[in-house]
Amino acid sequence: MKKPVGGTTTLMLAGLLAIATALPIVTDLGRTAAGASQVAPAGAADLRQRIDLNPGWKFTRTDVPGAERPDFDATTWQDVSAPHTWNADDGADGGDDYFRGIGWYRRHYTVPPTLDGKQLYLQFAGVNQVADVWVNGVHLGQHEGGYTRFRFNATDALKVGADNVIAVKVDNSPDPDIAPLRADYSFDGGIYRNVSLWAVDPLQVRMLDNGGPGVYLRQREVTDSSATVEVTTRLWNNNTGSSPVAVRATVTDADGSTVAAGTTTPRQLAAGSGTSVVQSLTIADPRRWNGIADPYQYQVRVELIDSGANRVTDVVTEPLGLRTFRVDADKGFILNGKQLPLHGVNLHQDRSGKGWAIDNADHKQDLEIIGEMGANAIRMAHYPHDQIDYGLADAKGFVVWAEIPFINDYTGSTAFRRNVEQQLVEMIRQNYNHPSIVFWGIGNEQRVADAATNDLLSGLSDLADTEDPDRITTYASCCISDRSQVNGHAETSSYNKYYGWYSKSWDSLGTWADKLHAADPGRKISVSEYGAGANINQHELAPEPPETTGRWHPEEYQALFHEASLKQFQARPFIWGSFVWNMFDFASDRRSEGDQPGINDKGLVTRDRAVRKDAFYWYKANWADTATLHINSRRWTERTDPVAEIKVYSNASQVTATLNGRPLGTRSSSDRIFRWTDVTLEPGGNLVEVTATIDGIRHTDTVSWHLGERPADSRIEAESRDEQSGTQLQDTADVGGGLNVGYLHQGDLLGYRRVDFGRESPRTIATRIASGSAAVGSIDVRLDGPSGPRIASVPVGNTGGWQTFSTTATALTSAPTGVRDVYLTFTGSTKNGIVNLNWLTFRR
Repeated sequence: MKKPVGGTTTLMLAGLLAIATALPIVTDLGRTAAGASQVAPAGAADLRQRIDLNPGWKFTRTDVPGAERPDFDATTWQDVSAPHTWNADDGADGGDDYFRGIGWYRRHYTVPPTLDGKQLYLQFAGVNQVADVWVNGVHLGQHEGGYTRFRFNATDALKVGADNVIAVKVDNSPDPDIAPLRADYSFDGGIYRNVSLWAVDPLQVRMLDNGGPGVYLRQREVTDSSATVEVTTRLWNNNTGSSPVAVRATVTDADGSTVAAGTTTPRQLAAGSGTSVVQSLTIADPRRWNGIADPYQYQVRVELIDSGANRVTDVVTEPLGLRTFRVDADKGFILNGKQLPLHGVNLHQDRSGKGWAIDNADHKQDLEIIGEMGANAIRMAHYPHDQIDYGLADAKGFVVWAEIPFINDYTGSTAFRRNVEQQLVEMIRQNYNHPSIVFWGIGNEQRVADAATNDLLSGLSDLADTEDPDRITTYASCCISDRSQVNGHAETSSYNKYYGWYSKSWDSLGTWADKLHAADPGRKISVSEYGAGANINQHELAPEPPETTGRWHPEEYQALFHEASLKQFQARPFIWGSFVWNMFDFASDRRSEGDQPGINDKGLVTRDRAVRKDAFYWYKANWADTATLHINSRRWTERTDPVAEIKVYSNASQVTATLNGRPLGTRSSSDRIFRWTDVTLEPGGNLVEVTATIDGIRHTDTVSWHLGERPADSRIEAESRDEQSGTQLQDTADVGGGLNVGYLHQGDLLGYRRVDFGRESPRTIATRIASGSAAVGSIDVRLDGPSGPRIASVPVGNTGGWQTFSTTATALTSAPTGVRDVYLTFTGSTKNGIVNLNWLTFRR
């Protein structure tokens, strides 16, 4: 059983310290061990050199025999720079048909003569998902797994002062032995994170430790008066002879002042061997890393000293944030002894136009937007993220849940198990020192509870405890009993719950949590995912729950969903964390819904980061310290119904509204939602303005809404419906699962309100439809009502399938003028036939 951080447990980092040797040390400031007293601190830049290898690559998206050879001619290949993926476009366009296969990268590099005598390591921050690396035709190795950093020793293969050829074969094909097997996002292929060359002294802090830093900081005890930190340094001697080595560890505060230091007594380290050194340092009157309230960090600088040569050979600096944490089954998450409800978001590494190949500026912007909203926690789903994300979280104070990509399925093979365990060890070693990381996730949504799955989850939990005895393990469950055995291996239980979206009403969320807590009061519960889709171009005044896989995801429904969900979390402190799915829209090529094929639109912000949806401001009004005043439905600019509602999210106590300068009154609110109902818009332009005073400062927000008619000769989108902008759906005859937006079954009715035919009647109606052999018939076009006068009968034939579209022009049998309502009804040869109506327009 783990003990809370800051306890007296003596369990060592067994995975790290298998060959640990405790050396005598001196920890008092101002004193050093014999043999090291004359060695001055060295600058990291003088010892470790990082060389950027991102630019200058040649790429081809095919398997090319012999491409690893130095003399291979790749001049016709595409010029690219890392980060790079070959799925930026096809992985986000729908159809579940994006390329998964082999791509090759090659580049030339001349090693500077100044690096002669150094050990040279090629480092890849992320390649999805199998990478084979050659230098000058020499195969350095293979890495399996698309999300963790890896290094290869290229010293012998690289020629100093001469041209070198680096070749990388990347394969993102499905592989039954590599996790993840399947998930609700696109698996982009390529060298999609940074590439670098590291030059390090042969007597070094070990570079080949599962991609880890070689220095590991364990907080043994943290109190108000002192903090004890155990510094483990893994050493390696690549020289041909033994060397006497000492380790100097120094802790500095944010101002650079030394607050603790210690140096070990020198001892011999044989050639071609390594060891681990453990030092204990004590910091007086420590300042805590306290989340977003005060993300204070120290730094630990570790220097490796060759005592025989009286010089520092290597230096590594790692972040240190001193904190204690635990989860209580009744009080939730506790940081530094105080309750801290974790209101967080899920984050994917994906962006419009780039896919996974995002740069440092993109990472920074993502976390800035999360911070703007006021979230204090991030679940970095569903895999280890780039190191920059964790470093930014350290600095901003987010509490982080990091997890491995064990998602949905398990083949049961020994190779798969080894791969998942490898990815877990790599994740923990590489991220061990980040103070933001509190939770290690060991899996997500296993759909079965068989013996093999439970055995693997149990083993992963044990492995995480061995690698890191102090942090908290968790597991995200879905689609299986809440008290299933799969939910009992980690120290905390997390659940992906979509009440109000995939199941039941949103009011069921609180009922579910209360029942689980009452039935199992010792279970430590969080909600790892909850969310609803939203398209910023679709709007509806009082939306019913949408068809989740349909094309209609009005932005207003997402806002209502999150209003209800947050209120239920706020009333239940025993839920230690809640994480919105998702912070940003992201690519999932298998999806075709919400009018964006290939996109999961549950984000609070659009995939291009350009638009913060209304629900974003709901959370900002509740979570952020900054002033919030936001008018909802602001993108619903074209209106056809004069009756409207003004709804505002704000952390003000009162908000005042006007319409075209006319006062609408002042509203107060106890839940940060302000409403003006039954507001009557004027024909033409309407300016809505709201004002509020927050912290003594007056704030204003405005929107412009236009009330008009729908021109008959405009393209009327069948898949963008809302009551006010002119589209209504009714399901009059379908006895199946309901009507999907734009999908017409036998007898289904699609109505458009207030279509303006003008003074000169159109002559034809043009329709863009798709249909299969089961959907042969006709679409009747009528005016004013379902049984009104018929003005056209559009023939429907087999276009080749429900996604193979064809445009047809049909003559009108009468000449409508003025503003009329238009109704469409499909009559087909079979009940199950589907006509996919994309758009229609009337033409003169």
